[in-house]
Amino acid sequence: MSYTLDANVLLYASDESSPVHRQARSFVERMAAGPEIAYLFWPTVMAYLRIATHPAVFARPLSIVEAVGNIEQLLNRPHIRTSGEADGFWRRFRAVADDAQPSGNLVPDAHLVALMAENEVGTIWTRDRDYRRFARIAARDPFA
Repeated sequence: MSYTLDANVLLYASDESSPVHRQARSFVERMAAGPEIAYLFWPTVMAYLRIATHPAVFARPLSIVEAVGNIEQLLNRPHIRTSGEADGFWRRFRAVADDAQPSGNLVPDAHLVALMAENEVGTIWTRDRDYRRFARIAARDPFA
């Protein structure tokens, strides 16, 4: 079965000052090596680019060239997939929202969970405990 990861794993892999940097980098390297199918959903990619280049978040933010290069290294792997919303997305989002009743910062998480459902992705690797509120997926912490 395929999996995805949250932007926080990519961010920890890029942030050398993070206490879990080495673990995150190793995790992303294993993802890149394959062969298991992994999804990088566009909201995750955009969140990574937004946060990794933001000077208020990282002591040494990445340049957009560095951040895009990190993403492209992953997207160039044959087993890494991307996907966006298809015609049935709203129905899937409503099902996720009806279950979890997201609000505020949980809305983007519900968006990602709906994309996972749309692409039959059952697992997200994340440090964000909020994903445990979604019954349709398995949220796993790569640093536990």
